[in-house]
Amino acid sequence: MTGEAPYGLINDAAIAVEGTAIAWVGARASLPGRYAGWPVKDFGDRLVTPALIDAHTHVVFGGNRAAEFEMRLNGATYEEVARAGGGILSTVNATRAASEDDLLAQALPRVDALIAEGVTCIEIKSGYGLDVDTELRMLRAARRVGQERPIRVVTSFLGAHAVPPEFKEWPDSYIDDICIPTLRAAHAEGLVDAVDGFCEGIAFDPIQIARVFDVAQGLGLPVKLHAEQLSNLGGARLAASYGALSADHIEYLDADGVAAMAGAGTVAVLLPGAFYTLHETQVPPIDLLRQQGVPMALASDCNPGSSPLTSLLLTMNMGCTLFRLTPEEALAGVTRNAARALGLSDAGTIAAGQRADLAVWDVTHPAELAYRIGFNPLHTRIFGGSE
Repeated sequence: MTGEAPYGLINDAAIAVEGTAIAWVGARASLPGRYAGWPVKDFGDRLVTPALIDAHTHVVFGGNRAAEFEMRLNGATYEEVARAGGGILSTVNATRAASEDDLLAQALPRVDALIAEGVTCIEIKSGYGLDVDTELRMLRAARRVGQERPIRVVTSFLGAHAVPPEFKEWPDSYIDDICIPTLRAAHAEGLVDAVDGFCEGIAFDPIQIARVFDVAQGLGLPVKLHAEQLSNLGGARLAASYGALSADHIEYLDADGVAAMAGAGTVAVLLPGAFYTLHETQVPPIDLLRQQGVPMALASDCNPGSSPLTSLLLTMNMGCTLFRLTPEEALAGVTRNAARALGLSDAGTIAAGQRADLAVWDVTHPAELAYRIGFNPLHTRIFGGSE
């Protein structure tokens, strides 16, 4: 995926890999002589792309919410589900009750499903602990995912995800007394790569998020934000003012927010799984994002409540069918732009100097990756030069 052709395709291409990195890529007929004696792996007429990157997940959590899914389908209201112990607080309770080993064991099957589709890099958020001990436990489990599986893990501290029940009437106290001290502790332990928040009426307002972001900036950590998912509180503009890596969801993003993101180089991370599960009707402003040149990433948003999705291939299809992305935009969204949303400069493209993270597909055209539903055409996944 380099060059000026659609998708950056190079027909009859060769990729030279040295150690964990790409040394050269181009037409096979132009392969430099110094690589002539190197071992060759012939993938025939198959398509080779950058390996896939899932730039927004919550794969570490306790329990599941299948029971409330069934309750809603049988007519229960959100309030009735909540009174029965459902909603995000049910996940908080299950996560708080789980050990680090439990959290890891529950996360690995979800990660394995992504790996099986050619994913070599995944972002994992905290945010279901909402107390010091559990948030740190989630982040430790997330780090261990990268030790237990051949996958690169980028962690995000999401302490500002929801107000826990014990602070229901005191959200500011939660930010100051729990969220920010936990962020400092997680950073001191080397558990945090970025800082996230949920800026929404049911979560935290821009002033509260700004307090968390100020601390993140002081610690030298990049920020990102769940913004404009259910309403427009100006979260994307706030994130852009901090030079955020990404603003995620953004269904209710307005033109000013798009312009702010474009000016800051902030990536729009689109999450069609949550849009689908929640039966939303307000789609992100795709045309405005295109016009302003805002990079668009796609991610699974794997979480127990609003997007129990562990397929980036299905995410690509949803991005096309629900948000009207082109298949080329969808593929860029889970490779090049996903890497940018995580602040990674060595992944997401096939070019000299990049990590040799590749996916080999049994397809004849790249559009097939977004076209099929429930079908996995992966032939080979290459992680750091190794199959």
